[in-house]
Amino acid sequence: MKVLLFAILADICLSSLVPEKEKNPQFWRRQAQETLQKALQLQQLNTNVAKNIILFLGDGMGVATVTAARILKGQLQHMKGEETVLEMDRFPFVALSKTYNTNAQVPDSAGTATAYLCGVKANEGTVGLSAAVTRSQCNTTAGNEVTSILKWAKEAGKSVGIVTTTRVNHATPSATYAHSADRDWYSDNEMPPEAIQQGCKDIAHQLFENIPDIEVIMGGGRKYMFPKNTSDVEYPNEDKCRGTRLDNRNLIDVWKEKKPTDKNAHYVWNRTELMNLDLHKVDYLLGLFEPIDLMYELNRNNETDPSLTEMVKVALKILQKNPRGFFLLVEGGRIDHGHHEGKAKQALHEAVEMDRAIGLADVMTSTQDTLTVVTADHSHVFTFGGYTPRGNSIFGMFNPSRLTWSLYTASTEGHLETDNFFRCSVFERPPFDQQSCGHLQHLQSPEKGSGRSYWAGWIRVHVPCSYLCTPELVGFFPLFLLLIAKSVLFACSLP
Repeated sequence: MKVLLFAILADICLSSLVPEKEKNPQFWRRQAQETLQKALQLQQLNTNVAKNIILFLGDGMGVATVTAARILKGQLQHMKGEETVLEMDRFPFVALSKTYNTNAQVPDSAGTATAYLCGVKANEGTVGLSAAVTRSQCNTTAGNEVTSILKWAKEAGKSVGIVTTTRVNHATPSATYAHSADRDWYSDNEMPPEAIQQGCKDIAHQLFENIPDIEVIMGGGRKYMFPKNTSDVEYPNEDKCRGTRLDNRNLIDVWKEKKPTDKNAHYVWNRTELMNLDLHKVDYLLGLFEPIDLMYELNRNNETDPSLTEMVKVALKILQKNPRGFFLLVEGGRIDHGHHEGKAKQALHEAVEMDRAIGLADVMTSTQDTLTVVTADHSHVFTFGGYTPRGNSIFGMFNPSRLTWSLYTASTEGHLETDNFFRCSVFERPPFDQQSCGHLQHLQSPEKGSGRSYWAGWIRVHVPCSYLCTPELVGFFPLFLLLIAKSVLFACSLP
């Protein structure tokens, strides 16, 4: 009798989760008509030539991450969450892409960055180089360099910028300017002696040498710019934050020296300095806000560390001064790190913050002359499942059986390097507070380190030129971006 009563009460509770307006069939039919009308409006193609291109890259932000981030965004606004619309959801064209590396079924962020930034699929762990290069072998580099959309934009007379929540010499941003046989050659301290002897340069060095006139560079990676054992300005007593360079060069000084004397170049290392800049008087900006990667959004010091949205706002204000247009790469890089560490809460808050930045960029630009692409380089074996009720906390517990009191986590982190699709397992109640800031989500397997996954490369495109986002083109993502970028950049470079 008690079991039956409990089942009846559970059904009543689940029924009460449905908003009253959603019980009316006309609510859904009206919504369908509105969606249809928006789709019909897209038949009037925007054939303008884009003057500006913004590429938002959510590192490791697969389909499951986007879905969970959508729910989280709504729950942060005190809604149930499932009905929420992300800023990227408003984009009119959506497609999927294949994200393998030339030598790897499951890709890494270096090889994929070379693909979508340079239009050439590449080997795992290499940046700005073709598949003819062997990872970590410097002597295979010469003659196999490939250039990026950032360089093409520069050649077309546009301003260019890089904004990332990782270090600025990490895998994704480095593919815009560097040619390195190993993504981990952050400074010469991380390079093997034979690579240095053979003439290869570290990625931080290449940032300021290969394309010295990048207008905006913001992210982390401060320690790779200073001589070895130089104390960090923010963490002077922490050894892990000290400078790493063996060549005894101060790359911040190198960056300043390479700027024209009639231009204003500003280096900043904290949010206060960034917010106090008179952007009308800034021609070049270098912002390095942490020794390594930026803090997670959940852990960010709002007084000293800028958010991704704040960095994007500053970058756009500087880049928009060029009448010939701009190219801006924005990476939500720590989405990937959160998943690797099994920290779903950090990863999803990073995704929500990137969505805020997408919304801001949309407000600050026009669809008449700006092409915006939002995508991911690979996915993660992150999922959430079970019969969770409407509005269930994306980080919380759920009761998979209405006849028992056993509780399980709604979202899980997996540790299987090549598993593309899998069923959600059942887990016991965790011995921690699931709402805490740094908790580890349940793991699919006991292997150390969360694995990437292959399948969830997806693309959202905003006009103009977005009608080129067809299944035939985006099936091979490098070709898709190459065609759009080349046509846009060179068409815009005409007088």
